[in-house]
Amino acid sequence: MREDLGDLSLTQAVDLTNCDREPIHLLGGVQPIGFLVAVTSDWVVRRTSANIEAHLGQAPEALFGSFLSRLLTREALHQIGGRLHLLRGPNAVERLFGVVLQEGQPPYDLAIHMAGEMIVLEGEPSDLEDALEAGTTVRGMIARLHQVEGFDGLCREAVRQIRALTGFGRVMLYRFDHDGAGEVIAESTASFMPSFMGLHFPASDIPRQARLLYERNLLRLITDTELAPVPVLPLLDSRQQPLDLSLSVLRSVSPIHIEYLRNMGIKASMSISVLRKGRLWGLIACHNTEPLRVPFERRTAAELFGQIFSLALESREREEDLSREAQANRVHHRLMASLGAMRPGSSSLAEFLETLAEVIGCDGIGLWSSTGTALHGHTPTVEEFSGIVRFLHRAASGTIYATHRLGEMHPPAADYAQRAAGLLAIPLSRAPRDYLVFFRRAVTQSVTWAGDPSKPVALGPNGPRLTPRKSFAAWQETVEGQSRPWTESDLMMAERLRVTLLEVVLQLTDMAERERRVAQERQEILIAELNHRVRNILGLIRGLVNQTRGHAGSVDEFAGMIGGRIQALARAHEQITTDRWRAAPLEELIRSEAAAYAANGRDRVRLDGPPVLLEPVAYTTLALVMHEMMTNAAKYGALCDGHGHVQVRWRFTPEEALEIRWTEEGGPPVQPPRRQGFGTTIVERALPHDLKGEAELHYHLSGVQARFLLPASYVRRGTEAAVEAQHALPAAPAEFSFSGRVLLVEDNLLIAMDAEDQLRRLGGTAVDVASSVQAALRMLEHAVPQVALLDVNLGRESSFPVADALLARGIPFVFATGYGEADAFPDRFRSSEVISKPYTMAEMRTALQRSMGQSRPPPPSTPRTEEPA
Repeated sequence: MREDLGDLSLTQAVDLTNCDREPIHLLGGVQPIGFLVAVTSDWVVRRTSANIEAHLGQAPEALFGSFLSRLLTREALHQIGGRLHLLRGPNAVERLFGVVLQEGQPPYDLAIHMAGEMIVLEGEPSDLEDALEAGTTVRGMIARLHQVEGFDGLCREAVRQIRALTGFGRVMLYRFDHDGAGEVIAESTASFMPSFMGLHFPASDIPRQARLLYERNLLRLITDTELAPVPVLPLLDSRQQPLDLSLSVLRSVSPIHIEYLRNMGIKASMSISVLRKGRLWGLIACHNTEPLRVPFERRTAAELFGQIFSLALESREREEDLSREAQANRVHHRLMASLGAMRPGSSSLAEFLETLAEVIGCDGIGLWSSTGTALHGHTPTVEEFSGIVRFLHRAASGTIYATHRLGEMHPPAADYAQRAAGLLAIPLSRAPRDYLVFFRRAVTQSVTWAGDPSKPVALGPNGPRLTPRKSFAAWQETVEGQSRPWTESDLMMAERLRVTLLEVVLQLTDMAERERRVAQERQEILIAELNHRVRNILGLIRGLVNQTRGHAGSVDEFAGMIGGRIQALARAHEQITTDRWRAAPLEELIRSEAAAYAANGRDRVRLDGPPVLLEPVAYTTLALVMHEMMTNAAKYGALCDGHGHVQVRWRFTPEEALEIRWTEEGGPPVQPPRRQGFGTTIVERALPHDLKGEAELHYHLSGVQARFLLPASYVRRGTEAAVEAQHALPAAPAEFSFSGRVLLVEDNLLIAMDAEDQLRRLGGTAVDVASSVQAALRMLEHAVPQVALLDVNLGRESSFPVADALLARGIPFVFATGYGEADAFPDRFRSSEVISKPYTMAEMRTALQRSMGQSRPPPPSTPRTEEPA
């Protein structure tokens, strides 16, 4: 127990966690070893400690409202002002040592910080007999700290160094658990003081708000538990607020904490915060059975050492993390190797359970997936596992979930704690949720507490207030039904494993898909490879907007320019992902990529060569290569500024192969990359690997040059007319009149709003928007549209039932597809009009015209009451 609670009703439940509510930073007093003065920004005194006269010769009442310059020498004010300018951040405290505040008086050590708008100055007499050379001392301490090996050795050396520096009889390293409780993990103690090594302390001993203060104020000294605190006057300011003493080095001590220390037999204490990643990891706690005032300069050295120790701890833990990361990489490679050797038809992680069990220390492991359940080692039964999965659906929320007290979280688990008392669950999918679960058996363990943590708390000498326990003798508690806790390292490993398993699951799914549909093998491989490109394209959108903004004279012009460029990228993507590929022109591929990077792409990307049509396989592979080349040119090469250009020439060789030469000129000087990234790998290896072609990449100072060779089997000569006709839009019917009601079925709000605007501009007088099949069918019952635009994929359902209802009524419709669902169309819709997202108004108009021109006349626009077909 650390802090005073204030008055409590005798009928209120006595609970040490009530300590969390005490404002210990607003106690309104300081320890009598020094003084405090609070001044405004113009150096007018507003508050002082009551003992100010003993230190500076004037009573508090005489100082209020006066300038600090009346009290201190000019030199002292100059030094204080200089330090004040060095304050950085809300938790900054500056220090001065050996400052003469008044002529002919002994020097003082000062601490300066800001409390809101007030400048707070604290002083205590300098210890003229302390011959500490702080810099030399701390350097020596740090050198000895770095010489020790291992985590435990580092902790032991730290407490030994602090004890030697400060003179305390007992110095402990106290590490916090996740629940706020803590354990003494290292100790240096005088022979006459009892040892607390290995003892646990409940979270109530150091309440939450005290832990938060330790993150702000890194050192706390209590020189004598028998000294009465000195009040800060006035207690409340004009706004009835006390002075915030969070950063005060002399802040007085809660009476309850004083009683806590007295019960422990301690007359003086000091705490040094140990932080990890900015959060309180533990404390270096110092105790003494006699009063002890550690000079301010020596305390400052101890605080600095504590910060260095925190960094050393973090460094050691980072080394352990790197070791675990290396282990995770080894497991990843083993899984990938095992995956490659799997027998045909395998589609589950079940075969890897034994390997996975080695990654995180466990007694058993289980896999719950749509393909079945697998268990290995000490685990629950399949029925019990089913109950755990239902519990995880409620408690895990799609994230890694860990508990070492499964029986408390999920009561049925108490019956099989000897097989599974703790679990760590890794989600592998969204819905239905699949899990990989590590189990740990129950272990009977003894926790040694510094006194009984559950002993009832009595009312003590502070009046009707809580009082801390008086016995700190070791008290053992036997814990049953719980497993070994999962450590932060276990959780980090689980997250790494989750990423690996997602890749494994994707590859297993890919293997199963290839087994079922060999025709889609190329598409699945390309989709996996395109992850890199998709990320680049998404990152390019912002660049497209910025490039276009400077060349557009109006909002409409801007919208047209940016829309055209995004559409060019979309056409290139569609060529890669669709499974109904046809031979496509090389020039359009390059221009589509160039349009995304340069506002005047036709001028800065110069093309020269005969008409060429690429077979689908070659088109997709070369699209990846050209995308990487254009990306690199835009980021680092000839297209990264407004001066350079790219020359792309191609020709047929005597063997009818196609040779493409890429030359960059006018850009910044080029340096070869220090490491080969994924993009460079695609450029250099995609054509040789996939097409048995050739690829050469050279980094000249004047610009990147490349040569690519496509075998004759993947290219054919074209004509200007054939290339232009290849992607020409079909001619629209000559006669077309569009005005009336339109049914739009689209589950994405933004796409629906955009499509609705386009349909209205095309002549639709009313557009009924539905986001689901049920909503669309209801709309058909009340009003019959002239035509409909149907998004094929509506999340968990398709729009085919709506198309059936429209077909039965003789209403024309057009399908919209986002990623090539046309191969899954029922036979009755194979000949339907289809447009691909993102679509333009011109594409929409053409499709609607064709659909309405080929359909039967629409029925009268009257409400229908019969059920849809």
